[in-house]
Amino acid sequence: MDNRQEVREFLTSRRARITPAQAGLPAGTRRRVPGLRRSEVAALADLSVEYYAKLERGSLAGASPGVLEALARALHLNDAERAHLSHLAQAATGSDALVRPRRRAGPKAPALHHSLQWVLDAVTEGPAFVGNGRADLLAANRLARALYSDVYAFDPRRPNFARFAFLSPAARTLYPDWELFADMQVDNLRTEAGRNPHDEGLQDLVGELCTCSESFRIRWGAHNVRRHGTGTKTFHHPAVGELVLAYEGMRLAANPDLSLTIYTAQPDSPTHERLRLLASWAATQEAAPAPLPEG
Repeated sequence: MDNRQEVREFLTSRRARITPAQAGLPAGTRRRVPGLRRSEVAALADLSVEYYAKLERGSLAGASPGVLEALARALHLNDAERAHLSHLAQAATGSDALVRPRRRAGPKAPALHHSLQWVLDAVTEGPAFVGNGRADLLAANRLARALYSDVYAFDPRRPNFARFAFLSPAARTLYPDWELFADMQVDNLRTEAGRNPHDEGLQDLVGELCTCSESFRIRWGAHNVRRHGTGTKTFHHPAVGELVLAYEGMRLAANPDLSLTIYTAQPDSPTHERLRLLASWAATQEAAPAPLPEG
């Protein structure tokens, strides 16, 4: 990713979304820009207009923590956006070079330790899977493989939630609230782009989706970043119907680039019973004999 462009577009988009009223400023007349003017952001952050203009042109290198905090306050950044701004600043200065070496993703996902799959298989009451910041689905237990059967079917070689969301028609069936799911995928990829701007695998994925999906391209241009570590999702599985699942996501201590997500159902709810049906369906699918080769 081009760090200067990322900084420029992020700060510009955050400035454009804030109205003078939200910032406690008079609206005035003849406003030719959406949101705040550069001079207004500079005043709110107690910076010179010249210095803020330099920052917004993409030059975050050397910006102190105090300056970043002042910008975050002036632009009403949430926690995820503050972290994103910090990551952009680190990438601009190279201050994270020793602790986060540049990643060069190869054609295959990194091998996972066998014990991680054992941990996933030990979770039997709900779907559980491991993914990375590029939305790759790297490992899963039986229920997760069943829940995401359409994701695996769309691209068995490299299952990826973002690619499935924007390139597979089946995504709009699996996710009844597809718009929310699509927003979450792009939010997560934007966050990862700030954390790992040199990840070639992420750059390739974003380039592919920008080329192939207008819906993705519009969302990517909005520069939204949010954290989605916990919540509730609704699925419509082709075999068992509607599933309303709570989820918790957590970074793995041994590899912070990976996250473990576990879904659960409310006890004695219809979804709880349908998870049992999903487990039976998964066992049936696994037991089915492979089709005989033709010829």
